[in-house]
Amino acid sequence: MGNAKGMPKPMLSNSKLSKFDYVQLSDPTYFRSIMGALQYVTLIRPEMSFSINKVCQFLAQPLEDHWKAVKRIMRYLSGTLHHGLLIQPAPVHQPLSLIGFFDADWAADPDDRMSTSGACVYLGPNLMSWWSKKQPLVARSTSEVEYKSLA
Repeated sequence: MGNAKGMPKPMLSNSKLSKFDYVQLSDPTYFRSIMGALQYVTLIRPEMSFSINKVCQFLAQPLEDHWKAVKRIMRYLSGTLHHGLLIQPAPVHQPLSLIGFFDADWAADPDDRMSTSGACVYLGPNLMSWWSKKQPLVARSTSEVEYKSLA
């Protein structure tokens, strides 16, 4: 994949990965080793957290659609090798602020109707922490899933 065409996004916004595709991979060990390596990418590339988290949910039984999603992630990475985190000094004339942004979808997983939430926290102009994870319980409303994301 060294000379593959880069992709503009790591995952399509309307992508619905499911465990009920029935086209199994011939070598799931290779899929798992690549996903293990890609998890390290989330340490320095916050925009990758959601897509890598989403595909990692299928490590037990990876299917052909999951492999296509991994290839798209790797094509995105090959086209954005120059991207990374930028750490800037805070302006001297402004007080240091701590700002957090949280978001969640509601029952977007087609298999179990669980929600995925994510957050990013800035200290001054710098991104300090981020995460994306699947919530452990099914939410009954959008406000409940947003509240769980914030908690």
